[in-house]
Amino acid sequence: MTRARAAEQAMRTVFPATPLQRNAHLSDRYGADIWLKREDLSPVRSYKIRGAFNAMRKQQGQELFVCASAGNHAQGVAFMCKHLGVKGVIFMPVTTPQQKIQKTRIFGGDNIEIHLIGDYFDDTLAAAQEWCARQGGHFLSPFDDADVIEGQASLAVEIEAQLGGVPDHVILPVGGGGMSSGVATWFGDRTHCLFVEPKGGACLHAAMAAGHPVALDRIDNFVDGAAVGKIGAKPFDLLKDRHLSDVLVLSEDRICTTMIEMLNVEGIVLEPAGALAIEAIGDVQSFIRGKTVVCVTSGGNFDFERLPEVKERAQRYSGVKKYFILRLPQRPGALKEFLGILGPEDDIARFEYMKKSARNFGSVLIGIETRKPENFARLFAHLDEAGFTYTDITEDETLAQFVI
Repeated sequence: MTRARAAEQAMRTVFPATPLQRNAHLSDRYGADIWLKREDLSPVRSYKIRGAFNAMRKQQGQELFVCASAGNHAQGVAFMCKHLGVKGVIFMPVTTPQQKIQKTRIFGGDNIEIHLIGDYFDDTLAAAQEWCARQGGHFLSPFDDADVIEGQASLAVEIEAQLGGVPDHVILPVGGGGMSSGVATWFGDRTHCLFVEPKGGACLHAAMAAGHPVALDRIDNFVDGAAVGKIGAKPFDLLKDRHLSDVLVLSEDRICTTMIEMLNVEGIVLEPAGALAIEAIGDVQSFIRGKTVVCVTSGGNFDFERLPEVKERAQRYSGVKKYFILRLPQRPGALKEFLGILGPEDDIARFEYMKKSARNFGSVLIGIETRKPENFARLFAHLDEAGFTYTDITEDETLAQFVI
């Protein structure tokens, strides 16, 4: 991986090093010296430009590049296609946020064409590889490529130079494994690396448990920058000897709490994958106290049309918003009686009659927001005391999909 240093130096002809910033807010909260490696401030707002740059610069004379991407790799490839004056054919899932599609077009201009194929990244990847086999060109994997991994490792080269040494811990988000394997290989045993995945795309955890890369049965696309169904073979080969206990898996709703906090408190816009490393600090605070920790904020390509969903997920995870089905008696004063039970910090966010289940009762979908989670214990106690029948559906994923 010594070539990663040469890659890092070559990148300076295209873009400056991304900042490494100490975060006082997080450092004070966790009693550690916490730094953020701001990959969300690269020219394409993610670290993916590194791998694209390094792999493409090594293909001298190649005029056509093909790639598959959930969005960030696409932007890196598009940026470099225009910079190098070559052509690119980019495949992206149909479910890719519009913000990432539009930015890819802006970065690549007339040098690229985009194909939206597949609901999941792995379907898109298969389509891109098939097209490349038929039409030609150099296929540029987003993570399963030695030159891409080498390029992503330049991130670690910068961290060491900017910090003036190696940190005690580095927290790395994991998608297909290109960046995490490159950074971990650069640092070797000089620092402790922690790897963080979303619950709906925990492909490294599954591979380490099985001893080889495995395809996940189900993928949740919410953390689109890290929702990969199978870790790359090359990244896994570099990570396979790490400890399973160093792989953390976080729920999608939990990640949203960090996105909202970093936006409100620090003014930092992070996409879901970009918030993974910061949210994971809470799981390791017992052994990072007093240590130097670097969190890689891997991307900031966030479509603000998704903000209401992010806020909703964060509130539900934090316990300050719940949904339930209330069986409301069909008699005068019943609704007023229910409203009188609400506390001063409780607010109705949704109220919808679903249907009349009987002559004397109606089913009502109710969403309640409050300031403190403990307020719900009081609310439900009062509902029970008043004889109301209700069902909390907040954690019922199947039912919530249809009614919330």
